[in-house]
This record gives sequence, C-alpha cells and structure tokens, in this order.
Amino acid sequence: MAGFRTIACRGGSLLAIAVTLGVSAPALAQEQSPDAEAAQGEVVVTGFRASLSSALNQKRTETAAVDSILAEDIGKFPDSNLAESMQRIPGVALARGDGGEGRNISVRGLGAQFTRVRINGMEGSSQTGGSDIFGAGNSGRSFDFNVFPTEIFSALTVRKTPSADVEEGSLGATVDLTAPKPFDSKESFAVSATARGVWNEVAKKVDPRISALVSKQFDNGFGVLASGAYQKRHLREVGYAAVDLLPANVNGGFCSPIGYTPQNPATDALRGATPTMCSTNNPRTSTVAAYQKILDLRRPDALTTPGSGAFFPRIPRYVNSEQDQERIGGTLTLQYKPDDDTDISLDLLYSRFEVERRDNYIAGLSFARSISNNGQPMVSVREVQFDSNGSLIYGLFDGVDVRSEGLIDQFVSTFKQANLNFKRRLNDSLEISGVFGLNQAEWVGKKRLQTFMDVIDADGFSIDYRGGGSVPTIGFGFDVSNPGNFTYAPALADGTVLGGFSFQGRPQTNTTDNFTGEVNVKWTLSDAFSVRFGGQYRESRFHLTSLRPYNADLVVRVLPAGTTLASITRQISGVDKLWGNGAPASWAAIDPDKWASTFNFDGVRFCGSECGGVDTRVNETIKSAYVMGSFDLGEQVGVGLRGDIGVRYVRTDMRSSGYITVPPPTGTTSPTNLVGQYAVAFNGYEDWLPSANLVIEPVQNLVLRLSAAKVMARPELGQLAPTSGVNAVTRTGSINNPFLDPIRANTFDAALEWYFRPGSLLSAAFFYKDIKSFIQNINSQEPFNTLGLPDALLFGSNTQPTELFNISRPFNTPGGPLKGVEVNLQLPFNFMDGFLGNFGVLANYTHVVSEIEYCLASAGGACTRTVKDDLVGLSKNTASGTLYYEDDKFSIRGTANWRDRFIRGIPASQGSDIQGNAPTLYVDASASYNITDSLKLIVEAQNLTDEQNRLYIDSTRQDTLFETRVGRTVSVGVNFRF
Repeated sequence: MAGFRTIACRGGSLLAIAVTLGVSAPALAQEQSPDAEAAQGEVVVTGFRASLSSALNQKRTETAAVDSILAEDIGKFPDSNLAESMQRIPGVALARGDGGEGRNISVRGLGAQFTRVRINGMEGSSQTGGSDIFGAGNSGRSFDFNVFPTEIFSALTVRKTPSADVEEGSLGATVDLTAPKPFDSKESFAVSATARGVWNEVAKKVDPRISALVSKQFDNGFGVLASGAYQKRHLREVGYAAVDLLPANVNGGFCSPIGYTPQNPATDALRGATPTMCSTNNPRTSTVAAYQKILDLRRPDALTTPGSGAFFPRIPRYVNSEQDQERIGGTLTLQYKPDDDTDISLDLLYSRFEVERRDNYIAGLSFARSISNNGQPMVSVREVQFDSNGSLIYGLFDGVDVRSEGLIDQFVSTFKQANLNFKRRLNDSLEISGVFGLNQAEWVGKKRLQTFMDVIDADGFSIDYRGGGSVPTIGFGFDVSNPGNFTYAPALADGTVLGGFSFQGRPQTNTTDNFTGEVNVKWTLSDAFSVRFGGQYRESRFHLTSLRPYNADLVVRVLPAGTTLASITRQISGVDKLWGNGAPASWAAIDPDKWASTFNFDGVRFCGSECGGVDTRVNETIKSAYVMGSFDLGEQVGVGLRGDIGVRYVRTDMRSSGYITVPPPTGTTSPTNLVGQYAVAFNGYEDWLPSANLVIEPVQNLVLRLSAAKVMARPELGQLAPTSGVNAVTRTGSINNPFLDPIRANTFDAALEWYFRPGSLLSAAFFYKDIKSFIQNINSQEPFNTLGLPDALLFGSNTQPTELFNISRPFNTPGGPLKGVEVNLQLPFNFMDGFLGNFGVLANYTHVVSEIEYCLASAGGACTRTVKDDLVGLSKNTASGTLYYEDDKFSIRGTANWRDRFIRGIPASQGSDIQGNAPTLYVDASASYNITDSLKLIVEAQNLTDEQNRLYIDSTRQDTLFETRVGRTVSVGVNFRF
C-alpha cells in the first residue's frame, strides 16, 4: 500500500421451537414458490407481516448478504429506536447509552467504528454526547442512531458483504437509512399522523411523541412528500458507580496503625501526619489485622508490592441521573418519475437532538486521592474482608472524604443533508445513475459544569457487599441530607479540597462536513451479463474546538456574606425507593442555578487556541473508481447461478492539524498561562479492493451464497489530530497519532438459505475475517513532568507534576482472525387453520469468536505484558426472538433480545485486564388495534423485565463499575391516515 507522511510544526429456546414448527409444515408447501402462491391470491398480508415479507423478497433477490427492516405502513416504522430495531437482524448487537436508549450497533462482532452508515445513498456522520461511562462525546466515526427519530425513515438495510459498487470503509457492515419518497406509495395522496404519550416508571412523567407525513403524486410525474417528528422525553436513571477499581498501592496505601513500622504516611508537619495522627485532627484508628490483610494481598505480577492484590472501588457512589431530551426531525422530498426509465429526486433531511443531563452523586472520595490531596494514605482501616480474587467484600473506614457532586451537561446534536439522486435508462442497454450531496453533523457541548461540596475525614464510612448481589451498600457515617455538614471553600495549603467546581472541556463543538459526488453507469450486454462502472469523490472535514476558561475564573471563592450552603443546595430524593441497596432517603447537593447566580457564572471568561484551547481539524479526500461485472446464467446452465465480481480502487489523502499546548513565550502572558503552537500532519494511502458474490440455487427455493472480498476501515477521526491532552483530576492523558494506517482485512462468507414457504426462511451462514492490521491504545504509567507538557495544565487540581499519569497512545498493531456462524428463522404460521394461522415467529442466533493480541502494559515504547482476547465490542453469543400475531384488526408482538458479555475497553486500569459489559436480556412488546380503516390504537412497552445494565472490570474478578436502573417504558397512542 503506497503512501506518504510528513509532519511540520506550525436467546436459543425460541429458535428450537420455531424450527420444529417449520419442519412440521406440510411437505407440499416446500415445493411451491412464494411467487406462485402470491399469484394464486391465497395469501394477503398487511402491517408487520407485510413488512417482513417485503424485506424477505428483497433479501432473496440480492447477490450480497443483505437484511432489511421496512416500514409497516407509510409513516409507521416498526420500532421506536433505529438501533433497537436492528437487533432483529442476525449478527447485529445493540450498544445502549444513557437512559438505556440504543445508541449504536456492532455487526458480527465488529463495533460501531467498523460500520458505515449511508442516508439516502450518501455516507453520513452522527455524533452526540453522553456520560463518561458510555464513552462521553463521540468524536470518531461511530454513528449515533439516537440522534434521529425513526418516523422520518421508511427502510433500514444492513449490507454484510461488500461489492465493488458500494463505497469502502466498513469491516462490519454498511447500513442504509432511507427516507420515504412520494412514489413509494401506491396512493396518489396520503396523509398519516401519530400521537403518543410516553411514560416511564422511574421518571414517572408522561411525555409527548408526535409525527406526521403528507405525500402527493401529480399527473405530470412530479411528487412531493414531507414528514416531521417531535419528541420530548424525561429520563431518570438511578444506581451505583465505582468509576474504577484500583489496588491499594496505587494511591499510596492506607494509614498505618499506631506503632506499625514502617509508618504511613510519614511524619509531615504540613499535613499534620504524626505517629498518632493520619493528618490534622484525623487520628490513626487502623487495626493491625485489617491493615496487614491489605498488605498481604499481592498480585502474581507484583509480588514485591504490598497491597497490589487488594482492590477497592475508586469512588464508590450512588447515582441519580436525570435528562430532558427534545428530538425533532423532518424530511422533504421532491421527486420526478414520469415513467419507469426516469427517477430524479431532491431529498432534504434535518434532525436535532437536544439534551440537558443532570447527574448527582454522593460518594466516598479518598480512595481516588493520593497524599497530595490528603487522600487514601490518610484513611484508617478498622475492618476489612476480601474474596479469593482480592475483591472487597466489606470495609469499615475512618478519615474518608465524602463528596456531594453535581454535573450538568448540555449539548445539541444536529444533522442536515441535501442530496440529488438520479437514475435514467437511456436505452435497453445503457443506464446512468448518481448522487450529489452535502451533509453536516454538528455536536455542540454548551456546558459541562461540575459542582461539589465536601466533608473531610468522615468516620464510620463503610462499603458492604455482604448482602449479596453485584453492588454494595454504602454507609457514610453522618447525615448526608444536612448541608451544614459539608464545606464549600478554597483549598487549604496542605492540599485539602473543601469543595469547588470545574469546567470539563466545554464549551465544545464537533463539526463534520461531508460532500459526495458519484456517477455510475450500467451497460447491459445481454440478458445474462452486464457491466457497472463508476467513480466517486468524497470530502470530509472534521473540526473540533473547545474553549478554556481563564485561570482567574477557576479560583474557588468563599461563600458571600450571609450565604450558607443551605441557601444554594437542594435535596436529591427518591433513590432509596427506586434503587434500594442502602441508598440514603435524600442527600444535599448544590443547586447549579443558585450556584451560578451566587458566583456570577455568566461572568466566566473563555478563550480559544490562543491560550491553550482545543482547535483540531482532520480533512480527508477520498477518490475511488470501480468496475464490476454481473451475471445471471440460470437459463444457460439449468440451475440458478448469478453474482458479481469487481474491484474498487481507493485513494485516501489526509491532512490534520491542531494546537499543541505550551507555556507562553518569555516576556508574554496568557490568562491561562498557556498558548497554542500550531502543528500539521499529512498522510496518504491507497487500496485495491477486489470483491465477488456468487448465488447458486441448485433446487427451487434453496439458495447458496458465497462471498469473498478485501476490505478496509479508516482510523477514528479523533486519533488523527497531532495533539495531546490530560485530565489532571483523574491523572489520565492521551497522545494522538496522525500516521495511523487503516485497518485492513480479507473476508469470506458462505450462507445457505431455504425459502421453504411463502414469507418463510431458514438459513445458516458462516463468516470469516482475517484482520491483517488493527489499531489499539497502548497505556503506560508516566510522570507528568516527563510528557513535555506545561505544568499550567494541572492548575486547580492539586495534582503534582511528579505524579504518575496513565497515558494512552494509539498504534497500528497486528490483527487476528474473526469467525462465526448465524442461524436465522422467519416463519409465519399461515400453514395452520383458524386464528393460529395469524401467528408467526422470528428467531436468530449468532456465535462469533476472535483473537487479538493486546498490549496491557508498556515501558519505553515496548510492550511488557500482552494478552490475547476478543475484539472490543464483540459478544460471543447474541440471540433475538419475536412472537407475533396479526389479523385484519389486531396485531401484537413481543421481542426478546439477548446479548452475551463483551469487552468495552482493554487494557483497563492497573491490576485489571479489561472493562466489560455483563450479559443483558431486554424484552419489548407492542400492539395495535384498527378502530376503523383510518384510525389505529397503538400500545408499546420497552424493557418489560426491568433489566439493569451492568459494567464491570477485570475478567476474573468482574467487580461492578456501573449498574443502574432505567425501568419500564410504556407508550399509548393513535395513528390516523387516509
């Protein structure tokens, strides 16, 4: 691969039942093709069953492996979330974000960054925000489906095998989202409107969701269609978070008992540490038995380090998260289709997703602090118990700092697109088609403000897992609902933090502008052969900016005279009833609006790259051309034989730039003690991507598919900027790499599909991907003062330049194999008599395995510890099952989606190999009743079993990182159409 690079400074049981039913169907039906039975008029289907049948017909006629979900009716998509609807497709697994909403997908074990999404035939980007545990803001290529309302789309297609005429960039799948067009409908004039009320048992509020569509076909071949959707939603999520799990040695161990040698912390007049005091007014109360038990636990890879095998939650805390969401979307399509040979459309699409998230935590903070903040070394351990893996079972502590923390996060994601699609058959042999369009995805982080107040050296703090289950009961040792127990004041000279605030990288804007121009020509040589060729030009411009507040405005100030914490706080209540697990009935928290008014938040000053703010750009130019031959030799060879073979050439050129944060030049000043130094990098590479798809139908209704291809996926955008950054509070950082090469792979697929009845399918597929290269983040522990970054980046954190930071750098590394199997069943019970013939079942199961060698630790740029494990985001097993009933009046269905555990991040923190997601089983249902031909009643329910998503750390210990409850959601509505 040629290139140049320079840089310069400036579930299974449902499946078994359904297979049994399908095999027991009358043998006669196996001999009858779907087309034959449809022609006899024996089967008339509408609604959900009709959408399944149409999607199956599309799948059968394709040469590539394609699965679709189609609208049940004009303006009626089958599910309320795009990502969640795709769970019914074999091999697709859902990744949920805040509030349990489906955010993005993985396909056949390959995560969201390996999936490309096209909207109305044009590649799109979609980025939004989120809580830190779910990846925070998206600055990569992953597509966030929750930006869009489902009502503005009519079809969703997942293409799992490539062909030369489909643009590159995907290892997992290419997903096509298609908005409705006026000539999609058989009716010349159509109006559809839906209104719903949505209620959630945790949020306990009813929210509106409405949509409408109008379509008109004119006699002269012109048509116009407009659609719109609006949703307002309140979410609440309650639970527990540990943030991380760390061995006792990381932050300097615990306070030793009186008389224990060596003494920890050592005598320190500034901090008040003496032979009898852990710190000022904080006596040593550790017991020898508890203290020694911690020291005796040592990991096999750290046998000389006392306490390296004793793991504690970094910030054990109860969580209350509330969100206000507003989602707006709309489409406008002008279509000219005077005959079957001409189709020209101008498609406009807009979506806006606005969120305000308010998080509140009540937490034990000392376990996350080193001696510089009078943290864990000042904590006494009175009692402690561990399991055989070193996970904490119970601990009773004195001298623990407790924090009531609030976070308000406001962001808006918008997407807008305009594209012109055309197709024109010039004669019997020649057809030309193309697309030209622009789109823009913008994510604006308006505010991400953290406020907190602290209690210093609380005694009787406890973490207790002895009640069973995956989360602990936390005892704080004092009344957390009384604001008078907390402090909010400037930090002390010894490093003690008494409350404060911080801006977390906001205001921030991510903008991705895309242009696509594509022309395709199809030349039909005969009934059996045709050739397609064409070219495409794409340009993508990614721009990330973030402002930095003035240092002077980050100083924590004392409360104004006459103001107490009681006057600027509120109570967080109800978590005990919604979550349980020992959560307090209420706790005091700073009210962000009252705080902002008290300290004149509107007066905070910000500046950009000139004083250390973020300003990075990644511009990609992609030029490609392809040629592909298609054939259908069924008449010539006597059996069904069709397919395509072709090659695509792609040239990618990348220019990235950004500001490296440095101290101001001598003799100059900056309000942040920082300035930006411009850097720019160039990279380029080319790929030849051959592909072939072959479809054989040896006997009627039995289809064998074979596919082979070479594919590639480009690096994440955020990794390509020539910049670096750190978080002084968490002591983490990243250094980007603009010279990353893409991930490349060779793929092979084989599938056998049996269309044994009209609208029915039983299939099995095998897929193999030889991933030649991979990109992974390699972590290392490095003192901040060796990174070449200015000390001013530590301002306001009380972190010292000599402290160790966990630094992550992306590198190209060897890949590994991925292989798996899919089994899929679609079976309407139309072979049965009476009402039983109105039932049907969908079921699929996917098993995937992979092997990637990960670098868990490094020193001097070389790996010191490696492990082989699955790809990040890969679940070895996924399954989905749907049982439905539908007649002329009534329709009901229930769907269960199960996803096995998967890796969210590797490597994890010190002493742990991975961050993982526990298995989940989500059950949803929906029903509708046709009151008249024009009026329909709709009832939908999500998460019927009240499933809770649990994230954990370390594959052996599986200590809980995060577990919350989002509850059941029910919506009731009506649909009107004519």
